[in-house]
Amino acid sequence: MTLIHIQSLQKSELLKTDLSSARHIGLDCEAAGFHRYSDRLCLLQLTTERSTYVIDPLGFDPAELIRNALENPEVSVMMHSADFDLRLLRRDLGIRVTGLFDTQIAAQLLGEEGLGLASLLESRFGLKLSKKYQRADWAERPLSDAMLNYAANDTRYLARLTDVLKGELAEAGRLDWVQEECLALESASGAVTEPELLEDPVVRIKGARHLSLRQLAELRKALAWRDEIARDRDRALFRVIGDKPLVEALAARPRSVSDLTNVKGFPTKLATEKGRDLLSRIKAVAHLDESELQPYPKPRRRGPGRPSPQIITLADTLKTVRNRKAEELGLPRGTLLANTVVLEIARAAPRTLEELSDVPGMRRWKAKLLGEELITTIQRAH
Repeated sequence: MTLIHIQSLQKSELLKTDLSSARHIGLDCEAAGFHRYSDRLCLLQLTTERSTYVIDPLGFDPAELIRNALENPEVSVMMHSADFDLRLLRRDLGIRVTGLFDTQIAAQLLGEEGLGLASLLESRFGLKLSKKYQRADWAERPLSDAMLNYAANDTRYLARLTDVLKGELAEAGRLDWVQEECLALESASGAVTEPELLEDPVVRIKGARHLSLRQLAELRKALAWRDEIARDRDRALFRVIGDKPLVEALAARPRSVSDLTNVKGFPTKLATEKGRDLLSRIKAVAHLDESELQPYPKPRRRGPGRPSPQIITLADTLKTVRNRKAEELGLPRGTLLANTVVLEIARAAPRTLEELSDVPGMRRWKAKLLGEELITTIQRAH
């Protein structure tokens, strides 16, 4: 199948024509979060019945070019492990995909152990894909032909794989399970969420909760210093300096740039170029009044709080029902019904299938398989 690299809107006429009649589209995205400060969308791979396209969203905005096809419920959009990519498309291009078929979800509900795309292509077709560019920097330009071909492999076999998996799902009577899960994933990716409060960066640092107030202030200053450098250089935080050497540098009470370079893992060039700024910021903490020092943040309360012993006992009993059915179906327990959903069922104690279906995370196919037995178990417990 032809591979076409599109780097500007002027060169997109062939894709525009192709998409106008496409009924099946394989889709994948590449971001740069492993290498860059931002996890922005860096590459779009798209396969139609005719060709495979690698689109450069850093060169031009492809949103209006691909929107109609991806938002058309009559067009099947095949993806693998779509969750993050759907959110990326929604955030960066304002596109909400419909008609989704996720081959990873299909594999999960078939009880497959190897859920990666490479594993599925090898098990079904004997194809062995290279992993050479698994950690590539997709914000790099220009991209080599080898990188473009590697990226294209994420979509060029999706239609063939989808056909096989749909056949297996239909034979097992599980095709509607996947369709329902994909619809739920589409809905979740399009949901508008409240902006989260800015998180205190110290909560991501191992052992920070045991530091003194002044040590915490120094850590916050050091993390802000690293963040500014990472943002300015467009580099992932750990590629500026890792958490461990940064914390160890603070613990060493450095007084000079040479003290920083003596810390294992502290980049010499970083110390030379930016070390004095770090030392200045740390030194300023010594002059802060006690009233200006902030404690380690208290954990945010999420959900309804700690469940009662009765609810925990009921959840354990419901898990027994879930475990037995999962073994019978050859599915992982969490795939059939996650422990968090089991706990919510125990809290809600539904008396009918309608009430059970209202529990967050509960699907119709799961209620059909487990509903009556779960409700009977709840009634016995009460």
